[in-house]
Amino acid sequence: MELYFLGTGAGMPSKERNVTSIALTLYDERGTMWLFDCGEGTQHQMLRSPLKASRLEFIFITHLHGDHIYGLPGLLTSRSNQGGTTPLVLFGPPGLESLLEPVLRLSQARLSYELTYREIHEGTVYEDDRFEIGCELLDHRIDSYGYRIVEKDKQGKLDASRLKELGVPAGPLYGRIKRGETVELPDGTIVDGAACIGAPIPGKKIAILGDTRRCEAAVRLAAGADVLVHEATFDATLDELAQTYYHSTAKDAALTAASAGVKSLILTHISSRYQEDEAVRLLEDAREHFGETYIARDHWSYTIG
Repeated sequence: MELYFLGTGAGMPSKERNVTSIALTLYDERGTMWLFDCGEGTQHQMLRSPLKASRLEFIFITHLHGDHIYGLPGLLTSRSNQGGTTPLVLFGPPGLESLLEPVLRLSQARLSYELTYREIHEGTVYEDDRFEIGCELLDHRIDSYGYRIVEKDKQGKLDASRLKELGVPAGPLYGRIKRGETVELPDGTIVDGAACIGAPIPGKKIAILGDTRRCEAAVRLAAGADVLVHEATFDATLDELAQTYYHSTAKDAALTAASAGVKSLILTHISSRYQEDEAVRLLEDAREHFGETYIARDHWSYTIG
């Protein structure tokens, strides 16, 4: 499971950073990837990456500001042109479908796959036997959501040494025991499958937030997460500006991470005023309050271990 940052800039693209888009690759878990936001130029960034649009399963939009959605028409049509045929689900705030559909209709876009819209509201937006995804409203100029992705706990490992002690022969019985069944061995020994399986393996927890000022909803979404992806548009000296424009400083992001008890914090959505090495100021601001902080750059990836 890996986060791949296609765009890490705020507002408009710069020479160093494209606007927001983050991929979560789930190749081992389900053979697909999910995209969070799709700023202008995302399809170009994808061409320069190891990612393939044909493997997209879900796109989650945090809010309807242009630097988070203007890349959608191009990416959706390119996915079709590149041979994508599997269904794609687009999650987003109310208004996303009415904004996007006229563009696709008037440009006579022909998609080779089924595109489904799911309007989000606070609460669970998707759940299956492996994942649960929820969202909450943050504090921004327009409705902006943060997403919490929870991988459900996995079954513990089979205790092979214990089975050997009990004299369980290798073969079909192992499969039954792994399913938690109680089995009888040829010599009459009864083996409780549930007692031969280790403790459940905790699933990963990831929080990916849209634009926001510091708020309690962000802390709830990030609670106990393995990684929090948080905007850091400004450095701490520009706190007043951040408040005025409903954004966060790197310090704000770090304080949220500390309050939520996350393992790692990744800063993104960096203002174009921080060119070249100037973005280090943001990292320094954050690490004063939360040590395990990284600052994302375009085409950087982070393995969620």
